[in-house]
Amino acid sequence: MKVLSVVGARPNYVKLAAVHDVFSRLFEHVVVDTGQHYDYEMNRVFFEQLEVPEPDYFLGVGSGSHGYQVGEIIKRVEEVLLREQPDLVVVYGDTNSTLGGALAAVKAGFRVAHVEAGLRCFDVSMPKEVNRRVVDHVSHLLFAPTESARRNLLAERVPGAVYLTGDVHVRVLKRWLPVAEERSRVLERLGLEAGYVVVTLHRAENVDNPGRLSRVVRLIAGLAGRARVVFPVHPRTRRRLVEAGLWEALARSSAVLTEPLGYLDFLKLLSRAAWSSRTRVGFSGRLTSCASLSSS
Repeated sequence: MKVLSVVGARPNYVKLAAVHDVFSRLFEHVVVDTGQHYDYEMNRVFFEQLEVPEPDYFLGVGSGSHGYQVGEIIKRVEEVLLREQPDLVVVYGDTNSTLGGALAAVKAGFRVAHVEAGLRCFDVSMPKEVNRRVVDHVSHLLFAPTESARRNLLAERVPGAVYLTGDVHVRVLKRWLPVAEERSRVLERLGLEAGYVVVTLHRAENVDNPGRLSRVVRLIAGLAGRARVVFPVHPRTRRRLVEAGLWEALARSSAVLTEPLGYLDFLKLLSRAAWSSRTRVGFSGRLTSCASLSSS
């Protein structure tokens, strides 16, 4: 049996790391990287640190609008599918690579399995909410990480078979957290002691809205005046901050700004934090967390 996995962004790589060893023992396992994330810190470092072999195909889609990315992924993945003729196509999470891979497969007549099916935040203004809803309704096998995710799928009457499997991220976390504690020197590099605050920010609905992004910067700067704040800056976020004229104000704050971190460094950073938040700003300006609803 041949199984083909489609990945392309950091959360996809983490999920792939949870299943790759088993897939490779049981099946002929072909890995396709769409290239949705294409610089080293956003891509190759995850394969190296999580000990996943280099992908069999790298499609080089790169950045662009949602329509461009999904369209290019569909076209390029289809070519690979027609060449490889897999028995099953596995997609992971809720990224554009997930959507493009699933649509390419189902349109070409291949069966689709979705790892991390059924998660919902019930806000269709979020592109990833659209991605996971569509993928769930075209998948033949749906692997739900939680009971609430399973109930969401049953309530929507998805046509595929639903299985409650647990969260693959937990498997990866349990395996690699002890390794991160031993190997990572991120705290020494950044001059940190335990008890700081970690912030990440990359949701399109936050960073592509200059007004909302400005409010977030003010909140981060204000927080940095009261506590040690560490902010690994996503490349998309950095570009938007520069375009909105906000980068200098953030840089002048006492927040510790870093490049994107590899998986092991980020695990170590989180393990010693006093508090961490992956947030989106609501229309009222409040910070509301979607961290429990999406793994990306």
